[in-house]
Amino acid sequence: MPLIEVRGLSASYGPIQAVREIDVDLAEGELVALLGANGAGKTTTLMSLAGLHSSRRGRISYDGADVSRFSAERLVRRGISLAPEGRRIFAKLTVAENLALGAAIHKGRQGRQQVADDRDELLELFPILRQRLHAQGGTLSGGEQQQLAIARALMSRPRVLLLDEPSLGLAPKLVQLIFTLIRRLRDERGLTLLLVEQNVRGALEVCDRAYVMRSGKIVLSGTADELRDRSEIERAYLGLSAVRSDAGPSSRDTTSA
Repeated sequence: MPLIEVRGLSASYGPIQAVREIDVDLAEGELVALLGANGAGKTTTLMSLAGLHSSRRGRISYDGADVSRFSAERLVRRGISLAPEGRRIFAKLTVAENLALGAAIHKGRQGRQQVADDRDELLELFPILRQRLHAQGGTLSGGEQQQLAIARALMSRPRVLLLDEPSLGLAPKLVQLIFTLIRRLRDERGLTLLLVEQNVRGALEVCDRAYVMRSGKIVLSGTADELRDRSEIERAYLGLSAVRSDAGPSSRDTTSA
């Protein structure tokens, strides 16, 4: 049985239907990418899975239980955490304070000790955050903010991590760093990850499987190897700009380290 099983998921914004009866599965410990151009419905799908989009229909099962109507807070407590598009860190709070907010669901003396241990472990995984621990989030570079957003999501101790466009706006060397960190989260921590990306080549380098969305529908799925070898289909569904020859971002992604 998949750890997450989505059946017939639809989501809308008023009269506009952004996601149209899609089916998605994630096995435990699997890294799955959700690919597509702008407006394909990727972020709406992720927001629905995180309990942050209320206008949705269909069934979402997590670890065998129906969580279709769970709130975002309840899903976080059950083990599903989101690192949102655009990082959404608290710019006036320090790195340490941002991380503490990610662990807000853990309370009590034992919880506080575990939070401290979790933070130390994550600072080993994201060493730049240890160096900037007492700096305000708004003073961090784009790459540092993205690492903070991922680390903050991990502070809730999720089994499933939802990542929305983690490479967006980053310079090529930082894109490679972020994808390497994502692969380590699967390989070393055993996390189940759903990665929303427009950077097709970068995503297919690290994921096990991928779904391709267009106009709110799943139009293609397969293993990373299968999709990597079907460049003509990628072009048809994603556009030429999404399948550049390297793992770097598109020409608009210019944020430095």
